[in-house]
Amino acid sequence: MSSISTVSPLDVELETGKPPLLRAGATGDALSWAAEHRDALRAVVAEHGSVLVRGLGLRDVDGTGAVFSGLATGLMTEKEVFAPRRTYSDGVYSSSKWPPNQPMCMHHELSYTLEFPSLMMFACLGAPTTGGATAVADSPTVLDALPADLTERFEREGWLLTRSYNDEIGASVAEAFGTADRGAVESYCRANAITFEWQPDGGLRTRQRRSAVVRHPVTGRRCWFNQIAFLNEWTMAPEVREYLVDVYGADGLPFNTRFGNGDPIGEDVVQLLNSVYEANTAREPWQTGDLMLVDNVRTAHSREPFEGPREVLVAMADPVRLADCSPTVEVTAG
Repeated sequence: MSSISTVSPLDVELETGKPPLLRAGATGDALSWAAEHRDALRAVVAEHGSVLVRGLGLRDVDGTGAVFSGLATGLMTEKEVFAPRRTYSDGVYSSSKWPPNQPMCMHHELSYTLEFPSLMMFACLGAPTTGGATAVADSPTVLDALPADLTERFEREGWLLTRSYNDEIGASVAEAFGTADRGAVESYCRANAITFEWQPDGGLRTRQRRSAVVRHPVTGRRCWFNQIAFLNEWTMAPEVREYLVDVYGADGLPFNTRFGNGDPIGEDVVQLLNSVYEANTAREPWQTGDLMLVDNVRTAHSREPFEGPREVLVAMADPVRLADCSPTVEVTAG
């Protein structure tokens, strides 16, 4: 089923199972087109939660970065990264370096931090041969589809993120915190309600408790806003999980999630979360030159497995504080 939305001055194609699509026809001047349609584009995102803009012809990093900057109120520097990225310029990054054959499951970017982007921007400079879509899911819809007893527990307790940093797998301390200086890392952790413990080998383990359900800072709608499933051990491929547990131990995984009281989250819960996400996923294969804008609080996003080269630039924009999203649990370290 398809239709056209004309609430904004732009005609947006709406089709079940696909993100809202806008055909730009920018005739080679993406920056001017984006500047002219900035307010209308942002209105589309406010109405629908995301939009895929096709026809801008984005081809290079500098031009794309200029479009990002023009559409945003302000670009963010990423903190507490879980996977390395390449930094092209201030606030303009590569997509996360993640095995192409492994999915990056639905999540809300930096939902474990105290300040996170309200707007995500993606630009495809090179589409993969197959797969690799940045899919989206509406978080209020996901919240309503989950069992009430489960969401009520997460509202009551929040969720706990545990991380173990080393120099062998995942983001290093320096990549995650922007510095390897222990004093600076400890100061950041204290300021951001993160419990930390240095290991004898120089590694770092952290814990932080956050709300799993928040209210959208503009609309007030309740949103399932977290990375509970994505960063949980049961979302990993079985052979990857078994290897990591064997090498680092169950408590030494690069990242894992728990209920807010510290109880383990079972494989059945993670499978349920991912199946509800999948049932509510909208996807459209990337075409080279595409731009995608995503409301990071209302809309979860994922990256599907792919084959062939894939170049997608990312910008995190328009920061909002957790405190302004009606958190359901007090911000504390785990």
